[in-house]
Amino acid sequence: MAITSANQLELLQTAEAVAREKLIDPELVVQAMEDSLARAAKSRYGADMDIRVHIDRKTGRAQFTRVRTVVEDEEFENHHAQLTVEQARQYMADPQIGDELKDDVPPVELGRIAAQSAKQVILQKVREAERDRQYDEFKDRAGTIINGTVKREEYGNIIVDIGRGEGILRRNEKIGRESYRPNDRIRCFIKDVRREARGPQVFLSRTAPDFMAALFKMEVPEIYDGIIEIKAVARDPGSRAKIAVISYDGSIDPVGACVGMRGSRVQAVVNELQGEKIDIIPWNEDQATFLVNALQPAEVSKVVIDEDAARIEVVVPDEQLSLAIGRRGQNVRLASQLTGLDIDIMTESDESARRQAEFTERTNLFMEALDIDEMMAQLLVAEGFTNLEEVAYVEIDELLAIDGFDEDTATELQARARDKIEAANQAALDNARALGVEQSLIDFEGLTPQMIEALAKDGVKSLEDFATCADWELAGGWTTVDGQRTKDDGILEPFEMSLEEAQTLIMTARIQLGWVDPADLESEEVEEEIAEGEEEA
Repeated sequence: MAITSANQLELLQTAEAVAREKLIDPELVVQAMEDSLARAAKSRYGADMDIRVHIDRKTGRAQFTRVRTVVEDEEFENHHAQLTVEQARQYMADPQIGDELKDDVPPVELGRIAAQSAKQVILQKVREAERDRQYDEFKDRAGTIINGTVKREEYGNIIVDIGRGEGILRRNEKIGRESYRPNDRIRCFIKDVRREARGPQVFLSRTAPDFMAALFKMEVPEIYDGIIEIKAVARDPGSRAKIAVISYDGSIDPVGACVGMRGSRVQAVVNELQGEKIDIIPWNEDQATFLVNALQPAEVSKVVIDEDAARIEVVVPDEQLSLAIGRRGQNVRLASQLTGLDIDIMTESDESARRQAEFTERTNLFMEALDIDEMMAQLLVAEGFTNLEEVAYVEIDELLAIDGFDEDTATELQARARDKIEAANQAALDNARALGVEQSLIDFEGLTPQMIEALAKDGVKSLEDFATCADWELAGGWTTVDGQRTKDDGILEPFEMSLEEAQTLIMTARIQLGWVDPADLESEEVEEEIAEGEEEA
């Protein structure tokens, strides 16, 4: 097509029509046309030329201009689009680096191929502008519910018309085996909005725990008003879910408010989630109490929490085991997701057998180490003594409080315990020295001989080696990989060393070696305290 007076106005009319259809700025379409015409002109006059096109926004007239830029002599590479300062003096009075020399060139006539190329450029620019408009519109709506219409299905994924754009509901984000037909109404949760070069930008979900929370917020006015808060949600989509709620108004029952009159409120959510059974649980700051609630309908006899390992041990009556675990482990899995803890469930008989085994083990330890009979060893265990250190260094009055123990017996027991401990310490140090441990590590305060021996076996043989360790290498920890919590064993974990203790010991070693200035640590602590105070405020 030729750029003539007959079709100059058609350019602007076409730009406005496309802009109205795609809901984008007409200026963007005109700029795309300018780029496409400039590309066609370069194919006509030469790819090395810097050809620019300007379309008059009122008349539609396209002006073609060749531009040459003034550059330094050493940067001069393309005589079609560049000029040296010396060359520019032929056309300019006082040329400066960066000045541009513009010359009008005749308009080009677009052949069939050039016209097709121009069309592709315009379409690409329009698509980019359309995607930018969709992203800007939906980027702030992530985390909300949206109603849409099913447009089509692609490889199990549902493309949803969400008004001024499209969203995708991936196959793994659908509940169970639910299926949809074109033009079906659908309610989804906007899980994420990302700026993508191609493909979908708005990602929808019906399986996200936040979808259930948002549905309850719509159905329960008290949640919308902030009187009741949803603290945690765990879902097995399409099958079962648990939701923990708390009320900030003592006169309002959070569970009852979420259930509604004759279950009307919760039933509305259940219907939307394809019959998913929902357990509404009262939130409690006490982890043990909260877990007992989370494992409903099973009854719990006892809860033991290991805060360092973020694990929790639950004891249930023998007949309640299957109910606590649930079908295919569903109940305990949801309770674990709700509390954020790994849960071990055992029956009362299993726990009794374990306690008996521990009792026997400790009894044998005292019998062998202290050379006493079984009765005396059992008395020590029954009173709560678990190791030789407790016997050796406890106040003697605690031993005298045991039935049948007089002062001579207590004194003799403590002497035997101390002798045994000293012998074990010396043996551990001898082993450590045989493994090549340096005196700097032996003299370091805070490490027992057994710890030093364990470090030596793992290759930590000097204070420098110790100072390069990470806290989790000493105390152990937990790593989450692909949603599964994995245990990292620490070198000193058998000695019940915590992460905080490991951090303190490592930092002390670094200070002694001169790697860290204590003054820097103090300033960091002050900054952290200030930051924490600002957050609280």
